Amino acid sequence: MSLGEQRDDFSRVAIDTLVTDAGVSYGAWQLRVSLMRRTGTTKTPTVTMIAGMSSRRADRGSPTSRTGPANGRDLRVPRYSQMIHKGEYPQWDGGGEAWCSPTSTSMLLAYWRTGPTRRQYAWVNDAYAQPWVDYAARHTFAWGYDGAGMWPFNTAYAAQFGHDAFVTRLRSLREAERFIRAGVPLAASIAFDPGELDGSPLYSTGGHVVVIRGFTKAGRVIVNDPAAARAKGVRRVYKRGQFENAWVDQTGGVVYVIHPPSTPLPNPARHSNW
Repeated sequence: MSLGEQRDDFSRVAIDTLVTDAGVSYGAWQLRVSLMRRTGTTKTPTVTMIAGMSSRRADRGSPTSRTGPANGRDLRVPRYSQMIHKGEYPQWDGGGEAWCSPTSTSMLLAYWRTGPTRRQYAWVNDAYAQPWVDYAARHTFAWGYDGAGMWPFNTAYAAQFGHDAFVTRLRSLREAERFIRAGVPLAASIAFDPGELDGSPLYSTGGHVVVIRGFTKAGRVIVNDPAAARAKGVRRVYKRGQFENAWVDQTGGVVYVIHPPSTPLPNPARHSNW
């Protein structure tokens, strides 16, 4: 569920995130899940995973991380452009030009060779390419938020296809490299001002989602950036320091982790964040 601004004496709810006031910290938190079924039926949903994340944002201006164990590895993640969907189904977040998140999620699903069936996306206009992206936008759209970019809605969508999927924050690209080495690409939330990310198809952005797919031998970040005009230009290589600033400094290192249960994640760090 997505909620607008709500607050109490100590904190506020920003859509899907509880933000504490300055100087306030919580000692514990609790999640509650309510399952509902249609009236007159006995069928009920089942829960396979409940995920929540608490974190304190890292200080901005952190030094660029050292290169790690995934240098020279580039995972073969399919390349999708959100921009080829421009103007399609504007009732869901304004159309493809805003679909960076469902497009990135669709790329991760395609990497694992899963996603909706032809029958499921049969309602999409036959003239539209890659109709599974339109399907993803519809099924990640949050009415209270009025957008398809909510992080937990995207991981919940991915989980429908049998994956373990959750949102977390990584501390640096060193941690991201451990996932790439394990064969698990990541969707990452970034933001940057003009001139802060060389080679980006966007001049600037207050919020964008890309796929981290690998690293060059020199430690630069290889991404699939859905903001490219066509699939041919989706694969990009960004400077390590610039990308880390746009990702860790600006959004706190948010990633979607999506993987089948049969593919293990790397062993977590001492202070586990996955």
